[in-house]
Amino acid sequence: MDVQLINIGFGNIVSANRVIAIVSPESAPIKRIITDARDRGQLIDATYGRRTRAVIITDSSHVVLSAIQPETVAHRFVISKEVPANNN
Repeated sequence: MDVQLINIGFGNIVSANRVIAIVSPESAPIKRIITDARDRGQLIDATYGRRTRAVIITDSSHVVLSAIQPETVAHRFVISKEVPANNN
């Protein structure tokens, strides 16, 4: 299993293999997920003080906040899946 990494902005990277969902932060259920993750100590804020535009949920229950659009993150996710791994 190859490790694939996704740039989520400002030099921050997450493992594509661990991502379950990439969602927008506007809805009340997502805001609750963010609050619960903060209370559990599993919130990772990668926004650098900017507005949260994407919420990335991982299989380890960590929640990552990103300042780039969910569509942009998803596009990078799809591109990394299409690029064949270099086996050198």
